[in-house]
Amino acid sequence: MKELIDKVIDFKRRISAKAPLVHNITNYVVMNLTANVTLALGASPVMAHAEEEVEEMTGLASALVINIGTLSQHWIKAMYLACEVARRRNIPVVFDPVGAGATKLRTDVSRYILDYHSPTVLRGNSSEILAIVKEGSSTKGVDSIHTLTDVKTEAVDLAKKKEIIIAITGPEDFISDGQTSVLVKNGHPLLAKITGSGCSSTSVIGTFLAVARDKSEYLWATAAGLAYYGLAAEYAAREHNAPGSFGFSLIDWLFSLDEQQIGEGIRIEKA
Repeated sequence: MKELIDKVIDFKRRISAKAPLVHNITNYVVMNLTANVTLALGASPVMAHAEEEVEEMTGLASALVINIGTLSQHWIKAMYLACEVARRRNIPVVFDPVGAGATKLRTDVSRYILDYHSPTVLRGNSSEILAIVKEGSSTKGVDSIHTLTDVKTEAVDLAKKKEIIIAITGPEDFISDGQTSVLVKNGHPLLAKITGSGCSSTSVIGTFLAVARDKSEYLWATAAGLAYYGLAAEYAAREHNAPGSFGFSLIDWLFSLDEQQIGEGIRIEKA
């Protein structure tokens, strides 16, 4: 347990020291929130989705975040171009299949990115992940109607087969590379009451991946990012019990958490 907490502290120190550029190709709904979340962590966000510049911008970044929340054909092409640059330059990619299972377009794009662009991390709720790995599974819009138990076995198998990391977020977050699995128990129910909380967690993962030294740290960077995000939510909820004020407080705590609070509050363990 202490070893995992120390990893969270170490990654956060690296972010503060490096201020990495994190390229987000994300959706209209969450751009402002995810940019502020990334800034609060100490990193530098950029949101560039034009086909004419996306390859160049991706090449400047330390991590790439792909989020399909508001899909259109030109954004899809930009995502594919960015993923290809990231692959060539060994830039870590975290992919958020928002609403996979709700429509054929979302599900097809999600499976294509997974099959042909090999993201470093696949981050979604239980229903989104299940929709990708199991034909006929569906979601309630972008909300989960399944639990971790429903998808855990399939997720571990997929992580092993594709050699990627799968992060399933919910009341508890489950992270696995098919060999090692980690459970993060930080978080708060109010996260489900603000638009973009899941998308923000994806950007947090991207920020932590941006300072990983090599592939061996990607699993731990993912778990550390989710634990830090969940702990900030817990502190925010102590101050505010309604979604609007909680959302602003969450950004403040992502900025303000100190190492003592991390050491005392992180709840992370091997699963």
